[in-house]
Amino acid sequence: MHPLLHRLDELAAHLATRDDTVAVLGLGSAGAQRGRLDDHSDLDFFLVVEEGATSRYADGTGWLETPCPVVYSFANERHGRKALYADGIFVEYAVFTVAELHRVAFRGARVVWRRADAPPGLTESDVPEPRPPFDTVEFHLNEALTNLYVGLHRELRGEHLSAARFIQGHAVDRVIALLRLSEGEPPYRDVFDPSRRVERTYPPHVLPLAAMVPGYRGNVAAARAVLDWLSARFPIPAPLGARIEEMLSS
Repeated sequence: MHPLLHRLDELAAHLATRDDTVAVLGLGSAGAQRGRLDDHSDLDFFLVVEEGATSRYADGTGWLETPCPVVYSFANERHGRKALYADGIFVEYAVFTVAELHRVAFRGARVVWRRADAPPGLTESDVPEPRPPFDTVEFHLNEALTNLYVGLHRELRGEHLSAARFIQGHAVDRVIALLRLSEGEPPYRDVFDPSRRVERTYPPHVLPLAAMVPGYRGNVAAARAVLDWLSARFPIPAPLGARIEEMLSS
């Protein structure tokens, strides 16, 4: 068994002895998609507890240290923490009641342990999957183009960081969405972060990320790479395309 999964099983075995715990849910590569697990994975999980016990487990780490000492931790949100074990395992977890859990957006959870009287449906979120206003080629194409337009204006203004986020971030996210729509749903897609595992899914000749994401001083070159990629696959609205070309040439 992979050390991360073994650590989660150890935690679950300890938590199962407590009266105020309801379930432990593995997430991410410790969840339903364990094929993603490798030596660079961290350990993500939810702890489901009784009403009134959330702060006890979110604020204290005594229970977390049962299998191994914790050498570093901090509260990264009201319900949870990030922590590093002495043996190098990095964990990120959150603590919820059953009612709170249903108001959290998550996907791909796996029951590691649940109390016999735990309610059904713990691995299903009531929060819809995050979606853009329109998940269409037209939307993602025009979003990418307007991201380039706004980003290049910020680059010309000297706002290189903001420009990079528009050109090398937002526009590239739209490129990834266009690939998803044209080539089918990729394996192990992270609905909350489109950048996850794209290198495994799309080879460089399909998604030339090195050209699209060259870095802080590479915004103009990145915009050119994204525009060329879009132009080779989709009709570009002439008025906006001409304006972007003008800025690329200025």
